[in-house]
Amino acid sequence: MDVPGWVWTATLVLITLVFAVDLLVLGRRPHEPSRKEVSVALSIYIGLAVIFGLGVLMTSGGQLAAEFYAGWLMEYSLSIDNLFIFLIIMAKFGVPRRYQQFALMVGIVMALVLRAIFILVGAAAIERWSWVFYLFGAFLIYTAIKLAMENIGHDDEEDDFQENALLRWVGKRFPVTQSWEGGTKLRIVESGKRVLTPMAIVILALGTTDLLFALDSIPAIFGLTQEPYLVLMANVFALMGLRQLYFLLGDLLKRLVYLGLGLSVLLAFIGVKLILHAMHENELPFINGGEHIGVPEVPIWLSLTAIVGILGVTAVASLITSRRDAARGITHEGDEARLDINEVGLLGGTQHHGKESADGSGESAASSTATRKGPEQH
Repeated sequence: MDVPGWVWTATLVLITLVFAVDLLVLGRRPHEPSRKEVSVALSIYIGLAVIFGLGVLMTSGGQLAAEFYAGWLMEYSLSIDNLFIFLIIMAKFGVPRRYQQFALMVGIVMALVLRAIFILVGAAAIERWSWVFYLFGAFLIYTAIKLAMENIGHDDEEDDFQENALLRWVGKRFPVTQSWEGGTKLRIVESGKRVLTPMAIVILALGTTDLLFALDSIPAIFGLTQEPYLVLMANVFALMGLRQLYFLLGDLLKRLVYLGLGLSVLLAFIGVKLILHAMHENELPFINGGEHIGVPEVPIWLSLTAIVGILGVTAVASLITSRRDAARGITHEGDEARLDINEVGLLGGTQHHGKESADGSGESAASSTATRKGPEQH
């Protein structure tokens, strides 16, 4: 796929403008979005992704269009899984509902910038060394097995969010206030000295957590397309709708009891696909004398069909099981694990500010069980 320089430039400028305008609007008017607001925004983002794919179809053919749609659907499914840990982060740090949209937006922008760097590095690596596909494939299969074991084992202690090294370092190095009076500001003056606000810590938690998730999503999408432009756009469209999904899905997330297992099957499928591709392109001298291995490659239409099929079966089976268990009075992990945001302090501490919630509504934020963790959290 030959993408002219001006297309890259125009795309990056447009993406920057969209996120900049969004951030400015949220920064000036932090609020909890209504269901209508998030539904309209999500419909627009999904519609733009579909239109983009049709544009690829008309300009570059069906093969590349199918690669984009497959990559976009996979990134979207992995992004939905990320929402589990995002819910826990918001509850753990006691983020008022009216500020959650801003925190998600800034975290998503950080994640997109870091993912763009990952994409450039990955594209350069696979262009120079075909054996990188062996590493990508092995890593995805390892991640799939670990993810499946975690979901089958249901280890409650490992399902909670744990601060990574960067958050622990920031907590020790810089003074952090527990007060949300600063709103969306990152630093304020308290008792005569400048301190970091809870918003700054939450944004770091969201951005770094999503970066850890990118360690498996980026190799996975390179298993579907090696076109850097399509990889970038699939990630952009998946992340653009992530904020709306967070507010739209809400409690529905905990009903997707088989999502982790479904994603493990999906990652394993793409991992095998990558290894088959690596064998087909083999140049390692200690494997088949450095000659290509005549193994079949998985066509993109089969990959797209597998993605849709796996996600469809996962969703239907999850909802059937959740409905059946609800009728029997059975609760799943995370259904009762609700955190009172007034009893949760920054970086794992506790605070007691009374019964009123941080958003002033008296409601407590609910956490949900995380099904997929980055390497730092395993």
